Amino acid sequence: MYAECGFVEFAWKVFVQIPQPNVVAWNLVLIAYFRGSDVSGADKVFGLLSFRNLTTWNVMLAGYTKAGGLERAEGLFLQMPSRDDVSWSTMIVEFSHNGCFDEVLGVFRELIGSRSKPNEVSLTVALSACAQAGAFKFGMCGNVLMARLVFERMLGKKTIASWTSMFAGLAMQGYGEEVIKYFHEMEESGTRPDGVTFISVLYDACSHAGLVEQGHELFSKMTETYDIEPTIEHYGCMVDLYGRAGQLRKACNFVVQMPVPPNAVIWRTLLGACCFFGDIEMAEQVNKRLSDLDPDNCGDHVLLSSIYAFAGKWKDVAMVRRSMAEKNMKKIPGWSMIEIDKVMYSFVAGDKRNEITEEAYNKLSEIMLKLKVKGGYIPEVGSVLHDIEEEEKEDTMSKHSEKLAVAFGMARLCKGSTIRIVKNLRVTAVNVPSILIEELNDTVLCNRRPGPGTIKTIVERLSIGTIL
Repeated sequence: MYAECGFVEFAWKVFVQIPQPNVVAWNLVLIAYFRGSDVSGADKVFGLLSFRNLTTWNVMLAGYTKAGGLERAEGLFLQMPSRDDVSWSTMIVEFSHNGCFDEVLGVFRELIGSRSKPNEVSLTVALSACAQAGAFKFGMCGNVLMARLVFERMLGKKTIASWTSMFAGLAMQGYGEEVIKYFHEMEESGTRPDGVTFISVLYDACSHAGLVEQGHELFSKMTETYDIEPTIEHYGCMVDLYGRAGQLRKACNFVVQMPVPPNAVIWRTLLGACCFFGDIEMAEQVNKRLSDLDPDNCGDHVLLSSIYAFAGKWKDVAMVRRSMAEKNMKKIPGWSMIEIDKVMYSFVAGDKRNEITEEAYNKLSEIMLKLKVKGGYIPEVGSVLHDIEEEEKEDTMSKHSEKLAVAFGMARLCKGSTIRIVKNLRVTAVNVPSILIEELNDTVLCNRRPGPGTIKTIVERLSIGTIL
């Protein structure tokens, strides 16, 4: 009882009165220390144990993960003499929560190779990691028709986890309206949505598909019909929904009227929308709020610098960058990943060249040349530093990580294949042109599925990092 309530001192006083404590009692003491957020105390108790069963190891593993000690959890996991479903699932879930999708797939491979079998939790998380990492061949994700077929043929009543997974998968491929349709089917089936379900539908489906009215209705239904108290994540979904649709004033008013104090993530979401739509005045106001909440965040300075650059306000750009230099802030480089023959390749802008990146650079140079000669492409370099030569600006624009990943895919995959790129956890799908590079504009699959654009529009959107 004391352990469950987090009263470490009382739990220990009772424990030391036990004449011969067994392993169950020792495990309960470990739980008490973790419940009391005393990780060092748990470490000391663990060191005193002469006999440890599997539950003991799992308690330590779960305790480390809840305390945010990913490295310590990983080290303990490697030391475990044996593992069960709980052990594997705990590690897979923790890696996934921290965005370590390569590690998720690595642990899952190890699980498959062991005597254990994946349970529903480990399998679901691994499939989710495949989807987020673009590992289509490894997880057979990204195929909407196949996912729908499997989902429709599930026996018995579908759980809320199944429905939510289907929502996330459809939304990631741009089928926002399909998600809304399935959501209503879920309601008709008698399955009650929870807070996680609404986050998935609001953010993954409504926000990325521009379904503002539907999103507003669902947010109202969450409180009025299902009596679910919105969390800061739900409010963030609504800010993102309005912001992506360009309704900046509505998004700002929503933030101001929130019943809970907006955190830095909320304001940062609004700042990103201001930068995307070029509202300098609002961006400056939002940045002031962020300066109070999180003054040393590099990303906020980069966003503000970008909007100043697009507006040609180079003095302001210099001021922001000078501030970053004074605070010793460094921009986190963009990265992109692509899966080829079940192997994930990662590209980072400006990274050191090796055999893989050299192949990507060579193919990219070939593509850019064809775009200029056959497509009449002229790079848009207005947002690049104004104090370098035009040729250097053009070279800078051509080294974005997603361009390298696309080029590498075109070099390695056969014509007619599909290239899937992950950039900041979003998937970009591009079909390799069958004859000319210029046909790229007809083969890009966009999340919002706009009409066919020109080559120049697509290349420019890729060059500034827009996720298609």
